[in-house]
Amino acid sequence: RLNALVTGAMCAGVAREVGVAPYLRLGKQARDDGAADSDNVLGDVMEALIGALYLQSGLVTVRAFIRKAWASRIEEHAHAPQHPKSALQEWAAANNRKPPEYEITDRSGPNHAPRFVVTVRIPKLAEASAPGTSKGAAETAAAAALLEKLAK
Repeated sequence: RLNALVTGAMCAGVAREVGVAPYLRLGKQARDDGAADSDNVLGDVMEALIGALYLQSGLVTVRAFIRKAWASRIEEHAHAPQHPKSALQEWAAANNRKPPEYEITDRSGPNHAPRFVVTVRIPKLAEASAPGTSKGAAETAAAAALLEKLAK
């Protein structure tokens, strides 16, 4: 849920909101390429600013800055649905079960458009399989299917 708060795009959004871009010193090529509005550049700059603020002023100051700069985003993401793989991992831990095990049980299609089937199991309890166009997508779908099965 909360890992979305530290993505490059999220850090770039905060950098835009607090007005970082006008203070960037960029070379001509970077300016011409639009680096001052690039998510990659602004996200990296925000991370660097947080690091510098920590080194200069300490954790209390950094924590206050993050809470203020990310306040609306934290509130939004606090109620966001949990990622199925994380939810399944937490369900297993909360129910004193072994962690979920993921296995690619099928791969088909050409290299440029593969299809995967992943089976996820919680040992000695249950399993579910699901397809996807990437390993990660198939794992996520399988975790969601197993969570649904466990909820019944």
